[in-house]
Amino acid sequence: MNIRQVRKKTKSVSNVKKITRSMQLVSAIKMKKAQVAAIESRPYQENLENIIFKIVGNIDQSLSLLLTPHKEATNRHLIIFITANKGLCGAFNFDLFRYVSKITDIKNTDFVAVGKKGASFVSKTGAIITADFSSPNPILKTSAIFSYVLEAFLKGQYNKVSILYNKFVSTLHTEPTLQTILPLHLEVKEKLEKTQILEYLVEPSPQLIIDTLLRNYVEEKIRNVFIQSEAGEHSARMVAMKNATDNATDVIYNLTLLGNKLRQEKITNELLDMVTAKESVEN
Repeated sequence: MNIRQVRKKTKSVSNVKKITRSMQLVSAIKMKKAQVAAIESRPYQENLENIIFKIVGNIDQSLSLLLTPHKEATNRHLIIFITANKGLCGAFNFDLFRYVSKITDIKNTDFVAVGKKGASFVSKTGAIITADFSSPNPILKTSAIFSYVLEAFLKGQYNKVSILYNKFVSTLHTEPTLQTILPLHLEVKEKLEKTQILEYLVEPSPQLIIDTLLRNYVEEKIRNVFIQSEAGEHSARMVAMKNATDNATDVIYNLTLLGNKLRQEKITNELLDMVTAKESVEN
């Protein structure tokens, strides 16, 4: 490699560094907004879950169709698979791909794709995608997604509906999570073991409000999952772009050292040629 090639490669890496640096700054701004939304939504979601679990634990499960599977439901599982639409976000998508490959029976599972990367992966595995709600802002599709999966569940097409996503834990960590959202009683039993059952006075009556309440709760849960996933995606992308920027900086540093070494070597050779020529003339 000569000096000209080193300079050309250094210039190329510098351009890459500018791009990754810009993407890092943009992702940092989006990350901050998404993290604030995710953190602020947690207390509301947790308190709402506690209240719902306590109420549902003290009522007749026949009051809502969301609490038990259809009597003639098939033995199939529907998963709402939430991934990113774009790459350049580290292992954000690949962690979900590995997770779904390990814990899912592809033959008895159908998918609702939310994210182009997830839709592409599921298609390659040979699984069935019953609907694709991929869009730049999937949270706006929450009501449509809920209506779609609820109708399929109530018709008995599936005995269980779950949602798979990356749960936001911190800037450096997301956790692949699979949660069952229909039927609700599967999670209620687990929660009631850890919380004290209290008596609630429900007005006008549980028969009139419990089904509507549970429907709103499930829809809100899906919306909160989108918020958590978005925070994790922007955090992963910011970290990935920061690592790319740091790596580009290291490459530029090493290329600069190599260029200096080659230039010094060239100068040294020229000096040697001059000295040799001078000695030849003098002799």
